[in-house]
Amino acid sequence: MAKVLIPTALRAFTDGSSEVEGAGKTAGEVITAVTESYPEIQKHLFDEEGKLRSYVNVFIGDENIRNLGGLDAPVHEGDVVTLVPAIAGGRP
Repeated sequence: MAKVLIPTALRAFTDGSSEVEGAGKTAGEVITAVTESYPEIQKHLFDEEGKLRSYVNVFIGDENIRNLGGLDAPVHEGDVVTLVPAIAGGRP
């Protein structure tokens, strides 16, 4: 299993957990496992077509999965997967 780090903005959808586990051999499988355990988080990560939202970055260790093959990026036992949604705002 991989450890999945949940940012503060998404913890309301993981019962307040900052860290959950997800089983899978790819980033997509791990994230899907998390959404199966915490269904409310799915709409914040994936669009209606099942694609990862453009503003959500996923890292395996220090590498963005976009550089590793996207959702097909391999995940190994003990890897740390971090979900990082973009945050916007501030004063104009």
